[in-house]
Amino acid sequence: MTKRTDDLITASVTHRFAASPEAVFDAWLDPKLVGQWMAAALAESSPGTELTSVTIDARVGGTFTFIDSRDEDQNGPTGTYLQIDRPRRLVFTWLPEEGEHSVVTIDIEPADDGCVLTLVHEMDSRWVDFVDRTAEAWARMTRQIGATL
Repeated sequence: MTKRTDDLITASVTHRFAASPEAVFDAWLDPKLVGQWMAAALAESSPGTELTSVTIDARVGGTFTFIDSRDEDQNGPTGTYLQIDRPRRLVFTWLPEEGEHSVVTIDIEPADDGCVLTLVHEMDSRWVDFVDRTAEAWARMTRQIGATL
């Protein structure tokens, strides 16, 4: 789903999990779990590409970096955690390249059979041509979290 404002566009994804809100929340911050689901999502989108490093400092103000085998100079998506409210909300910056900046907000609501995650990725409107691809990437990652859990 795409929403536009004057300067920002958003890509959003909703996914239902058969796992607890705590398990889904922790899957975003545990380096071992992130490595599992992100590697699977990467293999699905870019066969032959491997996740080589996951670094997570899971605290407000802490950072993360994910590096894959396409990144010859050992750069990859990085970000800073802005809000960590386990198991309800996680907010972080997402910087796919140097100089880029966007914000991802994840809300997790309990459900009878697990939980529902809603992810909203706000980015500069100049990326409008990539918003559908961004939503597809987040959908792929949430599917892989479900498969991992």
